[in-house]
Order: sequence, then structure tokens, then C-alpha cells
Amino acid sequence: MMIKNWGYTWKLSALLVLSTAVAGSALLPAPPAVAAARQAEKLSRGVVAVKVSSGVFVSWRLLGTENASTTFNLYRNGTKVNASPITDSTNYQDAAGTTSSSYTVRAIVNGVEQPASPAAAVWSNNYKDIPIQKPAGGTTPDNVSYTYSANDASVGDLDGDGEYEIIVKWDPSNSKDNSQSGYTGNVYLDAYKLNGTLLWRIDLGKNIRAGAHYTQFLVYDFDGDGKAEVVCKTADGTKDGTGVVIGNAAADHRNSSGYVLAGPEFMTVFSGTNGKALSTTDYLPPRGNVSDWGDNYGNRVDRFLAGVAYLDGVRPSIIMARGYYTRTVVVAYDWRNGALTRRWTFDSNSSTNPGTAGQGNHNLSIADVDGDGKDEIAYGSLGIDDNGAKLYNTGLGHGDAMHQSDLNPDRAGLEVFQVHESTGAAYGAEIHDAKTGQILWGLHTGSDTGRGLAADIDPRHKGAELWASGIGLYTVTGTKISDTAPSSVNFAIWWDGDLSRELLDHTGGTGKIDKWNYSNNSLTRLLTATGTSSNNSTKGNPSLQADLIGDWREEVIWRTSDSTALRLFTTTDVTAYKIHTLMHDPVYRLGVAWQNVAYNQPPHTSYYLGTGMNPSPKPDIYLTP
Repeated sequence: MMIKNWGYTWKLSALLVLSTAVAGSALLPAPPAVAAARQAEKLSRGVVAVKVSSGVFVSWRLLGTENASTTFNLYRNGTKVNASPITDSTNYQDAAGTTSSSYTVRAIVNGVEQPASPAAAVWSNNYKDIPIQKPAGGTTPDNVSYTYSANDASVGDLDGDGEYEIIVKWDPSNSKDNSQSGYTGNVYLDAYKLNGTLLWRIDLGKNIRAGAHYTQFLVYDFDGDGKAEVVCKTADGTKDGTGVVIGNAAADHRNSSGYVLAGPEFMTVFSGTNGKALSTTDYLPPRGNVSDWGDNYGNRVDRFLAGVAYLDGVRPSIIMARGYYTRTVVVAYDWRNGALTRRWTFDSNSSTNPGTAGQGNHNLSIADVDGDGKDEIAYGSLGIDDNGAKLYNTGLGHGDAMHQSDLNPDRAGLEVFQVHESTGAAYGAEIHDAKTGQILWGLHTGSDTGRGLAADIDPRHKGAELWASGIGLYTVTGTKISDTAPSSVNFAIWWDGDLSRELLDHTGGTGKIDKWNYSNNSLTRLLTATGTSSNNSTKGNPSLQADLIGDWREEVIWRTSDSTALRLFTTTDVTAYKIHTLMHDPVYRLGVAWQNVAYNQPPHTSYYLGTGMNPSPKPDIYLTP
């Protein structure tokens, strides 16, 4: 079948989708035995409808299991809106729509109309407030009062209904960077339906310190039963969503400086349905001697990272890590059939990993970079193979920001753009091959290059543009475009109707989205999220950025300034581009899972999504029940 779209013409191949049972289990689904399809979420159509000045804007998902040739009919209050099938996009502006309208979408496959999607009511604004329940504040042992604000968030289908639920971390007002002494209030994890229904609350207890580097939480369906689990570091006194306490409820391991440098450390898998602790094990590696991690007072010993990786190419594994300034340890686990098993451990202290200490970032990225179908871990300047062996080491040391994707579509494979902190590093900003670590080009800055971003923001140049603190704006191949780069160097988002990415940031803590005007090197405001607050001080990140509903463009969640709600924004710009939901793209979905980790970074796709792109590839996935 020939399809014409994007200004390209291409031929679609038929895809055979098989379904079998997982070996050793009659309960869980399995991927095809021959094709290395990946487990993915079974999502609903995700229809969203928003009142705009000229009617109602409606958008919906093209699922990763559907061919690009799939067409759609849109129904308002049961009556079809479109005269002929919608072929070239997954959005529609209904001039006759009102705030009282209700919309459903039906896919058309081989000329046959499929069942209707769940009905979507019309939002009166381009955002939806999701009510949340703020925990009561408290007082620390040294008589300091604190209150709570909603902080980072993640998503997963916790109940198997095809819609995402939101898991939000509550941080106390006295949360600390690891370098800062002092007591903190407890950290809470809440799970909410999109209508604000609270499903459960986990209290991590007094022995988990509050701050960006302590609680890296993963939300993902690790066992393939169609319902996501939640995984994070726990300790004596952690209370699960059913009220059951892990370890010793009375234990208080905090020292007089507020650090927790004694007592047991755990990792727990929680049920996404009710927050119940399903399995708890010792956190690996143990802290051991505090000074082994870079200092003796408790800063670098508690620098944690986490992620999700398909280490067998088919099913997801848990990645937990400790340390990156000096010693680095990364541990992989599988959660299968109610059992937690360790797959491998990478340790920079091992004789098989010489020179790998001190090469980690405040973030990581995960993708299949060598084409074997299995995921590798970009751990800053260090690459770790799917089997836990060292893949590469650029030797450039620690950094604060990193972006991994097909940044240069004219070059085979993926690339990593990274900035570096050491003033003695050969490059303060560089781009390297994601498989080999080979430096493609870089710039010596001689300073702590603290911010860097990679995104297609200038359609005159194919591929991502790259910029970082104090270096100007460059093409992906190293040609300098301008001494002036966007002042926004935090997040990038697909928001309006074109293929370029917009810039997501904050001003004075209020969320905003800007577009880079490449003709005069300035930013044009697209959205000011009045009444919202960003997170994590100068990082200014939203609670979450992801393709949560509607078509392939991304949504963004900020907390309201009083933390009584999470405010979910969606675009209302019509687009002529038809792309599978980004949440079925393997690299993007894992990026959403690790987005909350330490210094938050935006998710990227496995393919080049930007001006001059090829048609987006159909993901090779199978769906959970």
C-alpha cells in the first residue's frame, strides 16, 4: 500500500503480530518468540477536546501497534463530524463544537470502522487542574517548622484501564541538597487518577532524607501484567500505601547534622494498584565507608540514579545506582512472577573496569545504541552494555546535563550531547557516538559548563541544534550558527504544529514555553503558565513533561503555586503531521521514566523528530493485557 504524507511517499510493509504466553507463566503475556518485540503499555485512544475561539480542538493517539495508513472518524455527541475519513493527522478542529459537546474517535482499518474510544468531554481551557492532597507540615527535632509542595512526578497505568495515573513526590520546604546539613521532613509519594482521586500514599519515613538526589522513583510495568509498579529506595520506618511499616518503625538513624549515614538501606517494589510493598531487599551497593564515595560527611555517598532498561530486549529491568563523583556502582534487577532477582552489578572498583570512577552525571539516559535490540546505559561519560560490562569511557568526567537521541539523522546511530564540570576537561561541551564514545566534536571551555541542550530549533539546518552555557549556538555537525544562543537551556518540548521543538522553562518560578526565532535570535512567548510554580530552584523543571494524551505533541504538568493541584497543559495548535504516540517509542518512554532522576532532563525519541525527518518508524512492540 502506498501512502503519501509529510511530503514523502513510502511503502508500508505488513507486520505480523503474534501473542503467546510467557515461558513458565500461565498468567502473563509474552512477546513473539521470533521477533524481538518489546513489552509496551496498552493505551486507550487518549482523546482530548479543548474549547478554542473557533470551535473545539480535538486530538487523539495513533497507537504504536497501528499502521500509518490507519484513518479515523470523529464523532460529536454520536454524530460523525468529518465528511471523509481523517487520513493525514490525528487532530481536528470542529467549528461547530461547544463546551457541552462530547467526542469519540473510531479508527478505520482496511475499510472497517473499529469500536469507539471512550468519550471525552470538552475542557474550557488548554489546561486541566488535577486536585491533590497536601500532607500536613511538621517540625524537625531542632524545632524548625516545614510545609509541603508537590515536586517531581511520573506516570504509569496503575490499574490497567489504558489511562495514565500520576505519581507525585511531595518535598518538604526544608529539603536539602546533599552538600547541606540539617534535618528534613519526610518524603511522600502519592498516586492520583487524572480526576484527582487519591489511590494511595507512601510515607518514606524519617530515615530517607528529602532532596533531589535521594529519592529516584521508577513507575513502570516491570512484570508485564498490565499494571505498573513503583520502585524506590526505602528504609526503617517507610510506610507503604496500606499502612504497613517496612523494617523498624521506631528506628531513627539521623545524626546531629541531619544526615542518615547508619542503619539498613532497602529497595522496595510497591504495587501500583494500592501502594502495598510487594518485595523489599537490601539496597545495593551498601554505603560502606562514607569516605569511599568522595567525602567524609555524607554528600557524595548518597548520590543516587535510577532508570528502566530492556536488558534482554523484550522486558523491562530495574536500574539502581549509587555514586558518580568517585566510585560508581550500577545494579540491574528483574521483577518477574512476584520475585525480585539481581541480574548484574557494575562497579568502578572492579579490576575489569579500570578508569571508570568519577565518570557519572547527575542524570542518565537509556537506549539500544549498538543495534542488538538490548538497551545500554549512558551514565554520563561512561557507557554500560546490556550485560553490565563497560561499553566505553570518554574520560571527560562528571557533568550536569546530557541528551541522547538520533541528533544527526545523516549519520548512522545515536549521539550523546554532554556538558562537563571539570575546568580541566578537554571539552566543556561535546557530542559523541552513543555506541563507542568517540568524540565527534567538542569545545574546550575551561569552566564548569553547567547547562546544555540539544533540540531542533532552527529549520534551516537539518538535525538538532546544540548550545550550552557560554558557547553560542551550533549545528549538530559543529558549525557555529550564532554567538547568541537561547537563554533557555533547561527543557525542550514538541508543542506547536511544526516539527521543530520549543523551549520549556520558567521565569521567577512560573512555567513558560517559548519558540526560538532564528531570524533575529530571540525567544517568542507561546505560553505563560500563570498560577504555576516550577521545581528544584534554578533547574526550573516542571513536575513532568510527556506525551500523556492526545496526538504526538507533548503535555506539561506544573504544580499550582499553592500545591492544591497539578495543572496539566496541552497544545491546541493544529498539526498536519501524523506520528505514533511518543509513549510507544522505546527511548522516549524510558526517558519519561527517568525524567525525575536528580537533575531532570527532557525525554528524547529513538529517531530524529524534526524538520527534514523521515516518516516516523512504527515501534516493534507487543502490548500488555
